[in-house]
Amino acid sequence: MKVKSATIFLLSLFIYTQLNAVQSKREFRGAWLHTVFQEQYLTQNTAQNKEYLKGQLDLLQEAGINAVIFQVRPSADAFYDSKIETWSRFLTKDGRPPKPYWDPMAFMIEECHKRGMEMHAWLNPYRATTSANEKLPAGHIYHRHPERFVKYAKKLYFDPGIPENRKHIEAVVMDIVSRYDIDGIHFDDYFYPYPVKGAKFNDARSFAKYGQGMKLDDWRRHNVDILIKGLHKKIKEAKPWVRFGVSPFGIWRNKKSDTRGSDTGGLQNYDDLYADVLLWAKNGWVDYLMPQLYWTLENKVAPSGKLAYWWNDNSQGRHIYIGQDVERTMSAPDIKPSTLQSQLNAKVSLSRKLPEVQGNCWWPGYCVTDNLGGIADSLAYDIHSTIALPPSYPWLSDTPPHAPSKLKAKDGMLSWKSPSPHNHISDVTRFVIYQFDPGDDIDTGCADAIIAITGDRHYPIPEGTPEGTTFAVTALDRVNNESEAATITL
Repeated sequence: MKVKSATIFLLSLFIYTQLNAVQSKREFRGAWLHTVFQEQYLTQNTAQNKEYLKGQLDLLQEAGINAVIFQVRPSADAFYDSKIETWSRFLTKDGRPPKPYWDPMAFMIEECHKRGMEMHAWLNPYRATTSANEKLPAGHIYHRHPERFVKYAKKLYFDPGIPENRKHIEAVVMDIVSRYDIDGIHFDDYFYPYPVKGAKFNDARSFAKYGQGMKLDDWRRHNVDILIKGLHKKIKEAKPWVRFGVSPFGIWRNKKSDTRGSDTGGLQNYDDLYADVLLWAKNGWVDYLMPQLYWTLENKVAPSGKLAYWWNDNSQGRHIYIGQDVERTMSAPDIKPSTLQSQLNAKVSLSRKLPEVQGNCWWPGYCVTDNLGGIADSLAYDIHSTIALPPSYPWLSDTPPHAPSKLKAKDGMLSWKSPSPHNHISDVTRFVIYQFDPGDDIDTGCADAIIAITGDRHYPIPEGTPEGTTFAVTALDRVNNESEAATITL
């Protein structure tokens, strides 16, 4: 149980009015749950793992989170049943299946959807090892094709310039897309590895073979572009509703490198990681970008406040969700003259002010569930005091599903029938429940009226609900288009 201190509660009351006044009915409210270096999954048995994850999701739901980014491929391994790669060393020993058997990704999809939450499968595309002298299991692809890997700073990486490696990564992604009912495929910021002083990424052999006369930097960007473009095409051909999103490092380019860049002075996606994320958004190869703006608002090298404006202005017609660091947000005092002892209020208020920013995602989600600095309390009581639908994706589909039918209220329970879909993308995945007091106008545009999002076709009527209360139920399709409402008055 979370500890809710009087101090935090009073702070919540203080900032409630400001934040609640600007809450939208639609907002991406995400949390990353990483599995890399998380020893609890290895040390717990199957039953304990399941209870642990259900507990994490319950706490995230209480905090108003509506999308979970779950790491299913930390480093060329699998937190799911894969025939292509071995089981993750962060879940089992030596690449062996867990005993008793379970499939963490399938489990998380089911549990997230039960709670009305999205589940995005998070993969690291190129990383093969996470530490020096790491023993890879017998079935690892490195043992079959060591020539396709580069050792850099004592770690192994797939060489992005080798076509067979792109085919392998595509096969991994499409295996997930074809077999699992995920809402999204999510890549993090690790493309070519982060620069390490004194280390050289030795891809000279593949550059000589596949470089096609390009400059080395351009060729490396081209390699990543090919992967992103190809994956987007394959995902949409298989399941057009599955979102493809990338969480890049927070700086595309600095203004000193490119006049289009941000007023910053840090590492650059384009130049250092060879990831031209703006090109991907411009060409429609991604559905959302989630830049990691982990710094404080006024950081000298990379002020997250200025960067939020920059990403808003450079969204390229795709959704922007801001990646926020919990610890730095909760430990840094707000900018004067504010006297608040965190930047939570200011950061969320800024994100809601920017028209192309559709929400935030919190790193790491475990800090939310631990209520670090009181963040879970602030989210639950203030910032997420109303329930939000995740954003829709009109370029994927803007046709709403049919409304639920045969809405009934009997024996303390609402029940209804799910509508028939127009097509696969309009399959109904969840339902939104609204409650209106006697005499109130029936307005499903009002976030305050939402009492639940559920994957079930029934919902318990809250105890003490007075006669004359009206309930409205709408349907959400696979890309979060919302139907007209079915209504019933008690």
